[in-house]
Amino acid sequence: MSYSNVSTIDHDIPSGIKRWIFSTNHKDIGTLYLWFSLIMFFVGGIAALLIRAELFKPGMNLVTPEFYNQLTTMHGLIMVFGAIMPALVGFANWMIPLMIGAPDMALPRLNNLSFWILPFAFSILISTTFMQGGAPNFGWTFYAPLSTTYGPTSTDYFVFAVHLMGISSILGAINIIATIVNMRAPGMTMMQLPLFCWTWLITAFLLLAVMPVLAGAVTMVLADRHLGTSFFTASGGGDPVLFQHIFWFFGHPEVYIIILPAFGMISEIIPTFARKRLFGYASMVYATLAIALLSFIVWAHHMFTTGMPIAGELFFMYATMLIAVPTGVKVFNWVSTMFKGAMTFETPMLFAIAFIVLFTMGGFTGLMLSIAPADFQYHDSYFVVAHFHYVMVAGSLTAIFGATYYWLPKWTGHMYSETLGKLHFWLTIISFNITFFPMHFVGLAGMPRRVPDYALQFTEFNRIASIGSFTFGLSQLLFLYIIIKTIRGGKPATSRVWEGAHGLTWEVSSPAPHHTFSTPPVVKDPHG
Repeated sequence: MSYSNVSTIDHDIPSGIKRWIFSTNHKDIGTLYLWFSLIMFFVGGIAALLIRAELFKPGMNLVTPEFYNQLTTMHGLIMVFGAIMPALVGFANWMIPLMIGAPDMALPRLNNLSFWILPFAFSILISTTFMQGGAPNFGWTFYAPLSTTYGPTSTDYFVFAVHLMGISSILGAINIIATIVNMRAPGMTMMQLPLFCWTWLITAFLLLAVMPVLAGAVTMVLADRHLGTSFFTASGGGDPVLFQHIFWFFGHPEVYIIILPAFGMISEIIPTFARKRLFGYASMVYATLAIALLSFIVWAHHMFTTGMPIAGELFFMYATMLIAVPTGVKVFNWVSTMFKGAMTFETPMLFAIAFIVLFTMGGFTGLMLSIAPADFQYHDSYFVVAHFHYVMVAGSLTAIFGATYYWLPKWTGHMYSETLGKLHFWLTIISFNITFFPMHFVGLAGMPRRVPDYALQFTEFNRIASIGSFTFGLSQLLFLYIIIKTIRGGKPATSRVWEGAHGLTWEVSSPAPHHTFSTPPVVKDPHG
């Protein structure tokens, strides 16, 4: 066997723009995912700010009702599929090989392909805004018959874009599963995996299970529009409610696809700054598995008002409440990890603590929504908007912020400005609560979501929310500045970035290897 080509391959590593287009390096592809998600975050954020500007006062002010509906659709799709999910995949690409001792992802070229599908998918989606008839105007859930009988021409492009996003997610999930299962360092058992790897492994299986369901839903929409079928058309023997069942069978596990990797990030950050190993590692793994499995049997809690039988309402109500148990286990374990720890409060830890507090609140409002009789009042009100954003923004996004600050020194070799990081934290958390907390009140008082005008009694709370949203949006420009400033230079990061002011070693979420010690030593602050 000849090895004559080895040196040629070594010398043909591309540089400049080719490096990024053709790269199969997991770090480069992780970086591409993260930058792409940041761009989409700002694009989706602009749509959100236009929505909040319209709602600053009652009456039609800036946009038409039609364009308002297009904004709500694009904001939801871009934030879920373009900002949060690619960011989480970016973290997976960067960190999973490093955590398990692998040289790269298992399928590097597939990794490159799974990323480069995304810019084309979102270019198609965003381009619908400039098409005749405008962008899709049926909300991110694209319920039939709004998307079938009444959808604009651009709906077909939207369907194609969703297919591309799904292909990207499936390819990425296959890669993550193959990497974690096959490429762990010798001697690393599954129950020694860092929690971030466990959460992503389970998330990858969720993606494989539900993305084909979404693909089926949008394909049936396409068939109803152009092939004369009547899957969701009552006059042809179909049922619009069938669409809701199919969509939410994808949609609810999708919520956990977004939040489980965030759980993994928090499980990495808290032990580090508490200087203790993660409390209850095995229970965290099993709780994650339980959440993933339960997520498949709760979808119809989004559909209590569709007229399902009482037995169906009871089943989905109790199943939804049951998910609170493994989620509570996780919160208990995080708090127990911090208990009597030698804690310091750098920016990643601040975001982690905010995550626990705010996500728990989102969980409590979720329990309220799970009660079928009460949901009849909450349904399609701004209370649901508040709940959803306390889970998504105060959940996934705060975890993403915290993990960015946590791993940025490792990625760039430079320390970020702790002062600016903490300023970004406080601006973000305060403005987030100013934006979304009042929505609980207007929702309970009867303000419907996805409507561009509202009754006069809701004016004050809407003004507060709009001011908070613009503050939140502007705060993220500071986040962008911190990232660029850190990449360009700064104080060099040490090999043990978070060693701490008193020489304390950082801890990790995974159990200690068997060949070193069976019981981790207790690490105390020497100063008290």
